[in-house]
Amino acid sequence: MKVFRLDDLDAQREANQGAYLRFLRERTMSAGLYALKAGESDPQKPHAQDEIYLVVSGRAAITVGEETTTVARGSVVYVPAGTPHRFHHISEDLRVMVVFSPPES
Repeated sequence: MKVFRLDDLDAQREANQGAYLRFLRERTMSAGLYALKAGESDPQKPHAQDEIYLVVSGRAAITVGEETTTVARGSVVYVPAGTPHRFHHISEDLRVMVVFSPPES
């Protein structure tokens, strides 16, 4: 079993001065914590893996392909591999748990 505390992961991500911290990589999946500040731009490009986003805190819009919706704490978004996507109109600092399958490179 592996157990992670969100506050510890967030502190580790901030200490590394990055928007993304991968904290788990297994044979069939990986997971990370992604954070963007209010007003910031999301520079993501499409990924080769399917993704699930769980919004831990904050508020924003997300566009996946041609569809756009608003997300906030508790929102879960599935993004198929290869699909363009990005968060935008980030009105509150955003923290998102990301799960990739298969694992990200």
